[in-house]
Order: sequence, then structure tokens, then C-alpha cells
Amino acid sequence: MALYIILALGIILITLVFLPGIRRKIRRNKILKQNFNKDYLPILEKQLPYFAKLPDLLKERLKRKILVFLDEIRFEGCGGLELNDEIRLTIAGQASMLLLNEENSYFNILQSVLVYPSAYIAKTENPDGTVEESVRLGESWLSGTVVLAWDDVRHGIRNTDDGQDVVLHEFAHQLDQESGAGNGAPILHGRTSYASWARVLGQEYQELKKRSKKFKKTLMDKYGATNPAEFFAVATETFFEKPEKMKEKHPELYEELKKYYNLDPESFS
Repeated sequence: MALYIILALGIILITLVFLPGIRRKIRRNKILKQNFNKDYLPILEKQLPYFAKLPDLLKERLKRKILVFLDEIRFEGCGGLELNDEIRLTIAGQASMLLLNEENSYFNILQSVLVYPSAYIAKTENPDGTVEESVRLGESWLSGTVVLAWDDVRHGIRNTDDGQDVVLHEFAHQLDQESGAGNGAPILHGRTSYASWARVLGQEYQELKKRSKKFKKTLMDKYGATNPAEFFAVATETFFEKPEKMKEKHPELYEELKKYYNLDPESFS
């Protein structure tokens, strides 16, 4: 009798652990079979700088990613911003560019996207109980939330070669945080990938710090010298927005990001 009880409890435990994932997979498969809303296409063509240049296979994959994103992620307008299809599609499309590496890749911890009309005030409580306020354009939380300023999102898509895009930056943080901590080491494709990743990104991060301290010109935004997590996010922005220059000046870093994203943005830049 005790054995049957243990087996029954085991089955219940397995069901509780795996059932949500099974349900999500079933729902995703259903969403992936839906027709893409034809009214969405003009918005994507207008708002996404890369969309028209993508090969047909990646263009279709991006559309599927967007459908899943819109189904699974809750959008919330903040500071009086009224959400519309343009806002949702622009953010979902830009973010999903980071997921084109694999057909079945998605944002696994992301739950919500909060959108302010412009820069917003964020409050941070210090260990001593004091509260600091800072002006921000975006942030990514380990709890599964991304916060964005809509006017900066629009600035990013209108200036596609300045190496700065708040959506690419914050959603790169989300990918990084899927490993359990935002430390510049996202979940890679196989154990053998970590050694070269650590070597190349570590060296590049230290070099950016040195050049920043000496006020020397850098391809990547000097904000990437803040810490390894910010370096990965800034490197991602540069990878997508300045692929030719990154490939020329930082070839090893470009190859690491190319392997991670399984994408070569130089081919559709």
C-alpha cells in the first residue's frame, strides 16, 4: 500500500511540474497555426527597420514569434499611455529579432511589458532604508518584467545605425536573466560554448573599461563598461545596428554573438 501511495504522489508531483509546460506548448502550437493579421503587416514594414530585408524564411518565423509574444506577454500602459497595435507590434517585433536563432525559442521568464510615454522616474530602496530616484528609459527585472519608454523605442527604430536601441538592450537582459542572474552569461548552446564566450567577452569588457577610463573613442557605448551584464546588452545593440563595424573592429566578439543568436545581421543590414 505504501508503495502505491508513493507512486501516486510521484505521478501527482510530475504532473504539477510538467503540466504547465505541456499546456503552454499546446497553446503555442495552436497560436503558430493562426493566420497572421493582414493589418499587422503595414505596421511591421513601417516600424521594424529589418523586416523588409529579412529573407522569407526569417520573415515568416518573425511573424510567428510575434504572434506567440502577443499571446503570452501582458502589455500595460503607464503614465497615461494608451496602448495600441503600433506599440505592441513594434516592441514585440524588435524583441523577437533576438529569437530568430531557433524556431522554438521564446522568452521563458518574461511575463509583462510596461510602457511609459517617455522617460520615467524609478525608485530604488537602499539597504539603509533610504529611497533613491532616477530617470530611466528602460529596465529589465528578474521577475519577468521589461519596462520601456515609448519615445525612446521610437528613437531606436528611426536611428538604426547608432548602436543604441532600448528594446534590443532590455530584452538582451531578459535572455541573460534566464540563467538565474543577469551577469553577461546567458544560456548558451552546449557546455563547450562557455569557455570561448567567457574569454572573448571578458577580454572585450576589460578593453572597453580601459578605453572608457582613458576617454578613448569606442565603437560600443561606454555604458557597456558598467558591468558584464550591461556589456552583453550593449554588445547586442551594436551587433544588430553596426554589424559591419563590429565584424571589422571586434571580429571575435562578432563571431561569439553570431553563434549565440545564430544570425548574421550583416547579411540584411
